Amino acid sequence: MKTTPDGRPVPPAHADERTMLEAWLDFHRATLTLKCSGLTDAQLRTAAASPSSMTLLGLVQHMAEIERNWFARVFAGQALPPVFGEDNRDGFALRPERGLDEATAAWRAEVDRGRALIADASLDDSGHLSDQEAGHLGDQGVSLRWILVHMIEEYARHNGHADLLREQVDGATGA
Repeated sequence: MKTTPDGRPVPPAHADERTMLEAWLDFHRATLTLKCSGLTDAQLRTAAASPSSMTLLGLVQHMAEIERNWFARVFAGQALPPVFGEDNRDGFALRPERGLDEATAAWRAEVDRGRALIADASLDDSGHLSDQEAGHLGDQGVSLRWILVHMIEEYARHNGHADLLREQVDGATGA
């Protein structure tokens, strides 16, 4: 597999749909890792602009929760608690004792869980949305294809936030 100069996997120019979707998702996962690399704990906890409290560390935690929600809860129907506790359902809240290593380990564990849960599934297989989520979509079922596209969108959007956060912290831009 080819990689960018910064080490991220380059999605193939030609591939079947499943390979393409998973490759782009992995590219965006690697981008989030890149945005957090080489920073101190204090830098990872720096918010970009008031009134937002969003931080790079919070984004890693949030994406752990997003991975769990879409692959384990929605697609596989598993009843799992929030990754970082009931009082942190979206994952954004920071704890002084939890740094990047712990947050990244939890996130990677959810990525691995998601990969295992969808490994033998068809893109047409469906998961089941909560009533609240179904209200937004208008349907209780959602295909794995939809989930993968949504996850790419979720990472791409938050990687845009990560770009701004990283630039605020140390001036690094791009990627």
